[in-house]
Amino acid sequence: MKSGCFLLICPFKTNLMTRCSLQAIILGLLLTGCRTDVQWHDKLDSVLDEYGHRNWIVVADYAYPCQSSPGIETVFTGQDHLEVLDLVMERIASAPHVRPKIMVDRELDFLSDADAPGIGDYRSELARRIEDMEVSSLPHEEIISKLDAGSELFKVLILKTKMTLPYTSVFIELDCGYWDADREKRLREAMTQGD
Repeated sequence: MKSGCFLLICPFKTNLMTRCSLQAIILGLLLTGCRTDVQWHDKLDSVLDEYGHRNWIVVADYAYPCQSSPGIETVFTGQDHLEVLDLVMERIASAPHVRPKIMVDRELDFLSDADAPGIGDYRSELARRIEDMEVSSLPHEEIISKLDAGSELFKVLILKTKMTLPYTSVFIELDCGYWDADREKRLREAMTQGD
């Protein structure tokens, strides 16, 4: 629902004070259900405190579907795709408890500007932003399968943007920020030797 100017007319006869109070209450209830561009920032900040490894954040293109799984929440940002991605990556980088494992659609590498005008520029901008990170390129349906399986146990936040180019969604699976695979492997080996 988008907010806008409107007049509420009370169909029954009341004094002016009661009518104004009723209108204020109804207007307040209507506006609390609205999502604005500012609120997605707040949502991102709150989930980052709650989320840990195995949770997902997706910066999605405009056509990305609103999924019905109870573990998946979709928020339309109304913002530029790369600006949303920049903010998400900035917030993850400042969080001490998580780090990003990024997945992008393999199809992105094969799209041409003839079929998707502007895709070459997007590919370059995305590569520049994620060049020093752990990135996997997988077929879109494989990433969706991983996301669906993950959402059965772990929460997922999808931030839809105004991007209208195909296969541009960036899937971020969060991993532990203060523990890594090498240390986990050493721990498991020590546990096996201790048995």
